[in-house]
Amino acid sequence: MGAKTALLAFADGDIRSVLRGATPSTVDEAERLVRRLLPDRSVARHDDTTLAEGVYPPDEVTYATVLAGAEVVCDRRLTSHRPSELPERLRAFGAGRRILLHGMHSMVDALSFAVWEDGRLVRSLSLSPDDGIVENIGEPYDFELPYWAGDHPVRPVPGWPDQGPYPLPFHPLELGEAALRALFGFVVEGRPAPDDVDPSAVPLRGFHLTDPSGAEQAARARLQDLVKMMRPPQRLRMGSDGRWHELDA
Repeated sequence: MGAKTALLAFADGDIRSVLRGATPSTVDEAERLVRRLLPDRSVARHDDTTLAEGVYPPDEVTYATVLAGAEVVCDRRLTSHRPSELPERLRAFGAGRRILLHGMHSMVDALSFAVWEDGRLVRSLSLSPDDGIVENIGEPYDFELPYWAGDHPVRPVPGWPDQGPYPLPFHPLELGEAALRALFGFVVEGRPAPDDVDPSAVPLRGFHLTDPSGAEQAARARLQDLVKMMRPPQRLRMGSDGRWHELDA
């Protein structure tokens, strides 16, 4: 899967303690949550999973759980490059509570996360090496400060040709894992800390959500057609000279 997340949560307080004691929610509870957050979709049951496997679901799949003090939903449709623009209905659902949003994608090294406290956006960050800093709203959290201070620079890959300076002072996925641990209590890659939440112990109910109008499916098909038109990826091998060389097809 790589370092990918599409995670939205509503919590009465620190969600990490809630996740540590998570028990399975009923299917009906989770389905009511999904229908309320994504009301324009047709809903059918899908296989259940855990937070370890379901934090970045396939297309048209939503995972959810209702816990004592928190609701958690995993769905690609809930994250964006501008997390501050979370739809009003989702912010209204979390009125008076803490809303946590975390999206990460290893294919393009993109990270976005945001936090609302009692209806007020207190932090939103979105960045990638291709797009730069898309959003940077509010004061950085303490866990961010070493990254902005330059303590985690991206080092050049030995032997890789034509490398310029990395366009950001840190790798988004490294900060993304730090944000995931600080906000949710776990990581998807890297070594878990002794006091981390075990995401494999957090059950999620699964649902298949489709767009009755067909617009979402058509947009995804157009994107797949564009991908097919792209140049095939390069295949490289490091030679005895210490440099990378492209392999023949």
